[in-house]
Amino acid sequence: MGNLIDLRTDTVTRPTPGMREAMAAAEVGDDVYGEDPTVAALEAEVAALFGHEAALFAPSGSMANQLALQLHVPPGDELLCDADAHVVTYEVGAAAAYGGISSRTWPAVGAELDPDVVAGMIRPDGYFAVPTRAIAVEQTHNRGGGGVIPLPTLRRMREVADEHGVALHCDGARIWHAHVADGLPLAEYGVLFDTLSVCLSKGLGAPVGSLVVGSAEKIARARVLRKRMGGGMRQVGILAAAGRYALAHHVERLAEDHAKAARLAEAVAPHGVLASVARTNIVPLDLTKHPLDAHALAAAARAEGLLISVLGPRTARLVTHLDVTDEQIDSAATILNTTLRA
Repeated sequence: MGNLIDLRTDTVTRPTPGMREAMAAAEVGDDVYGEDPTVAALEAEVAALFGHEAALFAPSGSMANQLALQLHVPPGDELLCDADAHVVTYEVGAAAAYGGISSRTWPAVGAELDPDVVAGMIRPDGYFAVPTRAIAVEQTHNRGGGGVIPLPTLRRMREVADEHGVALHCDGARIWHAHVADGLPLAEYGVLFDTLSVCLSKGLGAPVGSLVVGSAEKIARARVLRKRMGGGMRQVGILAAAGRYALAHHVERLAEDHAKAARLAEAVAPHGVLASVARTNIVPLDLTKHPLDAHALAAAARAEGLLISVLGPRTARLVTHLDVTDEQIDSAATILNTTLRA
């Protein structure tokens, strides 16, 4: 992308020199045989961070999510999630295509979900009814502008799941951001969920990789499902080493990305297009009342050297990450001010 400032997403980051060194030096083995020591170390580390027994390295967040959902929901049974959830919005129908899972959604409200509304949607086993087997929530919420679901809300969701005998899964692709934003230990999140998926290749800057986290029994089953889905990998310690480096060096620095997002939010706020408070590294833009639509804004910004993400006709997004400097944030703010004023 040359000298363009890329705020489309945090998946565009490149491995840092230190991460590349760690990858080059990684001790490896055949992970399908369970013989890659670097993968094993990463899995044990992540499981411990969230207070669970085990974890499984997967090539993508989508696969990690779908492995978890298949652990909880038999074919033909039901998953509940919100209408903007990644598991039903950006995973190309995988829950239905691979797991035979029926899904039903509550209206998209980002991080402002109401557990009692969800409780009212749960269907028990019954004559010709599709029984609910699991609930999925997203922390932080991608299409919800990087919103952080409050801990009391999540605790109530755990109560709801227990009251109705269903599983609770967390799509924690950006849970690291929630951890830094609210200062909560990762284990406080982990204890609330039967499974989590956590991503290394977004804010943490690894080139690839996510993990499913859960009990030893569930992760043993997930390993079989991963192989069935084509996710069995060989000397993948090279990639796991990037993840271990990211955990050691790139978690606490997420606060810098949050501060940069806040600066961008402050720059666009006078134009009336800020969709919600920028709690983490995502700045959501609502152009409903602006003369420019999302595509026009993106085209105008690109002409000035700034890339932004278009999520809908009147919805756009800015995402900060470790490859964006303070100087680039200043430039992006100037470009956005000029473009939105035009």
